[in-house]
Amino acid sequence: MNTKNFNLSKYLKEKKYIIEEYLNKILLQFDQQRELVKAMRHSLMAGGKRLRPILAIAAVEAVGGDFRLSIPVACAIEMIHTYSLIHDDLPAMDNDDLRRGIPTCHKAFSEATAILAGDALLTHAFTIVSKPEQIKLKSNQDKFAKSEQSIFEVFPDKLILLELVNLISDAAGVDGMVEGQMMDMAGASFTNNPLPSSNNLHLQSKVDSPFQSGSFKSDISLKMDYLKRLHHLKTGRMIIASVQAGAISVGVMPNHNINAKEQLVTKQFKNLTNRFGSETFNLLTLYAENIGLAFQVTDDILNVEGDPSIMGKAAGSDRLNDKLTFPTLLGLEESKKFAAQLVDGAIESLSMLPLDFQERSLPLKAIAQYILNRNK
Repeated sequence: MNTKNFNLSKYLKEKKYIIEEYLNKILLQFDQQRELVKAMRHSLMAGGKRLRPILAIAAVEAVGGDFRLSIPVACAIEMIHTYSLIHDDLPAMDNDDLRRGIPTCHKAFSEATAILAGDALLTHAFTIVSKPEQIKLKSNQDKFAKSEQSIFEVFPDKLILLELVNLISDAAGVDGMVEGQMMDMAGASFTNNPLPSSNNLHLQSKVDSPFQSGSFKSDISLKMDYLKRLHHLKTGRMIIASVQAGAISVGVMPNHNINAKEQLVTKQFKNLTNRFGSETFNLLTLYAENIGLAFQVTDDILNVEGDPSIMGKAAGSDRLNDKLTFPTLLGLEESKKFAAQLVDGAIESLSMLPLDFQERSLPLKAIAQYILNRNK
């Protein structure tokens, strides 16, 4: 892999600017003096990496599509991600005071307002992705724009939008992010509490953990399985959905959607769908699965040795709360090795795609390395 000449910092900055321009336009559809809208803006426009929407854009570009087609779903995913952070920070959950370097939503407003701001971001996200043509650019936002113009220049056909609604609702819902949050709240501590009872500890990582030995699984190995599943659901599912959403936005579909795929091969997508089929979708998914888990492993590492002034949030909280984390199970050095293995697996999956894909996939490869080496 040669990402030395690829300027990831410039790429992230450019794409972040695009996403934030659209997020701002989405918020400007509402009266800015409303307390609810102020709370939504406080959290949604507080900065952050915008990693998930950028992954969607990078996936579209990797298959040679028009990234603008992914903008509605990319914005929706970022709104859902922000809602999850607002709720995660609440006193009933993580009880955090800072997020992205500023007071958390319930600290800046009230607990009730924060809950409702999260609810509003979640629900409006589905309006964005299901009916992007109805999100109008108000005349006072752009004096040169027609009053009935959508803020999105282009967007996918209706059948693709329906696929995207299904994708992100599943990733964020009962069998996705929300279940991961439940597992996190009910999860075992490292030293005291036993694992919660579960019939669903079947997640197998693409990279073996250091504790797989024979048919017997130690307590640490069981906790490792639990931890991997927790973070696959809580963090990984939405990262996977981000990459998949980018591909689906331009008609690159999984095999099980073959009927929809046949209907969606319009002139707009015919060349892409013919050249990049379900195998491409599967390899992009494998990439996303690996970086999703790697993201959480590095998050746990940063909670141990990260700089709060850079991260914009406190460090050391996992240890104080006796939380089950990768460093508590593996130790810091083994956790770093595990994260590196996951990132290598992600990059390897991209190398299995056609040669002309390789240059266009440089942003995805560089993002994988960024996840491993990030400091916030």
